[in-house]
Amino acid sequence: MGGREVGDPYEDARRAMVALIERYGVRDRRVLDAMLEVPRHLFVPEEQRRRAYEDHPLPIECGQTISQPYIVALMSELMELRGGERVLEVGTGSGYQAAVLSLLAAEVYGVEYRRELFERVKTRLAEAGYGDVHLRCGDGYWGWPEAAPFDAVMITCGAPRVPEPLIEQLKTGGRIVLPLGRPPHSLSLVRFRKTSRGLVKDSRGAVSFVPMRGRVERPPEEK
Repeated sequence: MGGREVGDPYEDARRAMVALIERYGVRDRRVLDAMLEVPRHLFVPEEQRRRAYEDHPLPIECGQTISQPYIVALMSELMELRGGERVLEVGTGSGYQAAVLSLLAAEVYGVEYRRELFERVKTRLAEAGYGDVHLRCGDGYWGWPEAAPFDAVMITCGAPRVPEPLIEQLKTGGRIVLPLGRPPHSLSLVRFRKTSRGLVKDSRGAVSFVPMRGRVERPPEEK
């Protein structure tokens, strides 16, 4: 899927971005190659394109953001993908992370809460050459049960807890990667591995993300 543009004027900037990500400690060669392949500038608004390869988040539509490239790479690496997996992404946003995941897994399913953003991301992914990413507009709390089970799940928005339906839709041995805590700033990047005895937690430091919307916003007693 996807591919670089012929005569791409952003290729040098993309190489510099990936070199920086590698210096920050991302080692998975498949992740680095995917970041080198996906044209990030096609997933940001026109007025942001000159800044597309800077290593920080950028604003997109609906008050949302496209994540910092290093965080995209780190979260992708934590998914431990080898190419044959079925992956769920909750909070598809700009579509950039989904495009990266599509080069790392066999199937990618993305759920976006906001209708306007969903319509935009469908167009962006198709125009950039990643049209076979499966997309749905809805509440990511519920996942995508018809496509389950998943080998890995990525939540690209801050959540106070892991939604139970996503745990149920994950295979034993699978991974869930998300910013866990109280968004936007009281969050830690966490990977949970599902075992026969429950979830095993691995924390990777503080991050900042927009909040997850939908059912997860309500406290457990209101479920």
